[in-house]
Amino acid sequence: MLKRRPADDASMEAPTGDAGIYARESSYLDRHVQLGEAGDRIISLSFPSQPEAGAGEDHALLDRIDEYLQGVEDDFTDVTVGLTVPTDQRTVLEAVREIPYGEDASVAQVARMTPDLDDDDEDDLAQVREALAANPVPLLIPDHRVRDGPSAAPPPVEQKLRAIEGL
Repeated sequence: MLKRRPADDASMEAPTGDAGIYARESSYLDRHVQLGEAGDRIISLSFPSQPEAGAGEDHALLDRIDEYLQGVEDDFTDVTVGLTVPTDQRTVLEAVREIPYGEDASVAQVARMTPDLDDDDEDDLAQVREALAANPVPLLIPDHRVRDGPSAAPPPVEQKLRAIEGL
């Protein structure tokens, strides 16, 4: 049974406002969850086999991700993300961030959700796929919810994230 994270829980503020790299091992994913923070924004999230040397382990967002991986519903939409991608990719990723927890969408649906894209245009569909593959913060921008597109997360991680959400 899924538990929903309280929307007004201020005790789990993220990001911390510090700059740095933080990582924690996940037994569920059989790898680490690593995030990069710059100021008040999360700028990267990855799933390496080994974390970067010197990565810290204590971060509120890693606590939340641990809870998510244990079945606590969390959409992470309150986390401030710093996207350093081209504008055309940014608009796609902002649309993907709107896909609710436990729901998925197709690449064509994402194109329809993205301003100025046409789901009948192969170039626009390719733009969606390229943005998904370049996503610097998978999970926070839930590319695993796009069922027929690439994910920036490794395939085994993508499948486990989909399983958590019943997709």
